Amino acid sequence: MNDILKECVQSQPTCPECGATWKEGISCESNFHQMLFWENEDPHLGVIHHLMVLAYHLQHPSRYSPEGLEYGIHLLVDFVERGVSPQQVQQKNRSAVDSHHRKWTIRARPGSRASYPHPASWSMTAQDVVDAGASHYAEGVQAWARSIITDLRSTGNL
Repeated sequence: MNDILKECVQSQPTCPECGATWKEGISCESNFHQMLFWENEDPHLGVIHHLMVLAYHLQHPSRYSPEGLEYGIHLLVDFVERGVSPQQVQQKNRSAVDSHHRKWTIRARPGSRASYPHPASWSMTAQDVVDAGASHYAEGVQAWARSIITDLRSTGNL
């Protein structure tokens, strides 16, 4: 690798959680907001909102509590592999996740941040979905969600 290429690679920061390279300084969170913007522009894209949010958060597990991460993983498997709809999940889990009844938090709190027991290596990230553009958003999010399940299994986290 020549010195100029080394310098370019070293100068692009990477996400400390998912390892994605932040192209031109654009963070994972910025990519997340770009996807939310596309969903807002085209309400038809909202049908995959649940997958996008889960995919993003599962690759950034410190946003979850340990119990929230476990719940999120199982939720993604239900959606992707079992074909469960968000409405079915809501009906089935209504009382289990109702904040008035559950004894655990979904979101991270000080002293309760999730991480994977084994280092995760992601074959696809939010950057890949954004790079494909709004016209391929739905397909990209679905592929991203599937890749996360595959990657979690291959790293022993599922």
